[in-house]
Amino acid sequence: MSARYEFIAVEKANFSVRSMCRALEVSSSGYYDWEAREPSERVRRRCDLALKVKAVHQRSKGTYGSPRVRAQLKRMGETVSEKTVASIMQEE
Repeated sequence: MSARYEFIAVEKANFSVRSMCRALEVSSSGYYDWEAREPSERVRRRCDLALKVKAVHQRSKGTYGSPRVRAQLKRMGETVSEKTVASIMQEE
Protein backbone atom coordinates (compact mmCIF):
# COMPACT_ATOMS: atom_id res chain seq x y z
CA MET A 1 0.00 0.00 0.00
CA SER A 2 2.77 2.42 0.92
CA ALA A 3 4.34 2.10 -2.54
CA ARG A 4 1.08 3.27 -4.12
CA TYR A 5 0.89 6.24 -1.78
CA GLU A 6 4.53 7.12 -2.49
CA PHE A 7 3.81 6.99 -6.23
CA ILE A 8 0.84 9.32 -5.78
CA ALA A 9 2.97 11.74 -3.73
CA VAL A 10 5.60 11.88 -6.47
CA GLU A 11 3.14 12.26 -9.34
CA LYS A 12 0.61 14.62 -7.76
CA ALA A 13 2.19 17.57 -9.58
CA ASN A 14 1.29 15.91 -12.90
CA PHE A 15 -2.05 14.22 -12.15
CA SER A 16 -4.92 14.75 -9.76
CA VAL A 17 -4.78 12.79 -6.53
CA ARG A 18 -8.35 11.69 -6.99
CA SER A 19 -7.79 10.15 -10.43
CA MET A 20 -4.59 8.39 -9.33
CA CYS A 21 -6.34 6.97 -6.24
CA ARG A 22 -9.12 5.66 -8.45
CA ALA A 23 -6.65 4.14 -10.93
CA LEU A 24 -4.56 2.54 -8.16
CA GLU A 25 -7.65 1.38 -6.27
CA VAL A 26 -6.89 3.18 -3.01
CA SER A 27 -9.09 5.62 -1.13
CA SER A 28 -8.17 9.27 -1.34
CA SER A 29 -8.87 9.64 2.39
CA GLY A 30 -6.38 6.83 3.05
CA TYR A 31 -3.79 8.65 0.96
CA TYR A 32 -4.30 11.94 2.82
CA ASP A 33 -4.12 10.11 6.18
CA TRP A 34 -0.84 8.51 5.07
CA GLU A 35 0.53 11.87 3.90
CA ALA A 36 -0.26 13.56 7.24
CA ARG A 37 1.35 10.83 9.36
CA GLU A 38 4.61 11.43 11.19
CA PRO A 39 7.54 9.29 10.02
CA SER A 40 8.01 6.12 12.07
CA GLU A 41 10.83 5.73 14.57
CA ARG A 42 12.55 3.34 12.15
CA VAL A 43 12.44 5.87 9.31
CA ARG A 44 13.72 8.66 11.57
CA ARG A 45 16.61 6.47 12.80
CA ARG A 46 17.54 5.48 9.26
CA CYS A 47 17.59 9.14 8.16
CA ASP A 48 19.78 10.00 11.13
CA LEU A 49 22.13 7.12 10.31
CA ALA A 50 22.24 8.18 6.65
CA LEU A 51 23.47 11.64 7.65
CA LYS A 52 26.16 10.15 9.88
CA VAL A 53 27.26 7.62 7.24
CA LYS A 54 27.50 10.39 4.66
CA ALA A 55 29.54 12.58 7.02
CA VAL A 56 32.01 9.79 7.84
CA HIS A 57 32.33 8.87 4.16
CA GLN A 58 32.97 12.50 3.16
CA ARG A 59 35.56 12.97 5.91
CA SER A 60 37.41 9.97 4.51
CA LYS A 61 37.34 11.69 1.09
CA GLY A 62 35.35 8.75 -0.26
CA THR A 63 37.96 6.13 0.60
CA TYR A 64 36.07 4.30 3.37
CA GLY A 65 33.80 1.43 2.48
CA SER A 66 31.05 0.06 4.69
CA PRO A 67 33.34 -1.87 7.09
CA ARG A 68 35.43 1.19 7.93
CA VAL A 69 32.42 3.51 8.07
CA ARG A 70 30.74 1.08 10.48
CA ALA A 71 33.89 0.92 12.62
CA GLN A 72 34.01 4.72 12.78
CA LEU A 73 30.31 4.88 13.71
CA LYS A 74 30.92 2.29 16.43
CA ARG A 75 33.70 4.50 17.85
CA MET A 76 31.16 7.34 17.86
CA GLY A 77 28.79 5.19 19.93
CA GLU A 78 26.38 4.11 17.17
CA THR A 79 25.23 0.50 17.09
CA VAL A 80 24.64 -0.46 13.47
CA SER A 81 25.32 -3.47 11.28
CA GLU A 82 27.68 -3.42 8.32
CA LYS A 83 24.80 -4.49 6.07
CA THR A 84 22.77 -1.46 7.11
CA VAL A 85 25.72 0.85 6.44
CA ALA A 86 26.28 -0.78 3.03
CA SER A 87 22.59 -0.40 2.19
CA ILE A 88 22.61 3.28 3.15
CA MET A 89 25.79 3.87 1.14
CA GLN A 90 24.21 2.28 -1.94
CA GLU A 91 21.15 4.51 -1.61
CA GLU A 92 23.26 7.66 -1.42
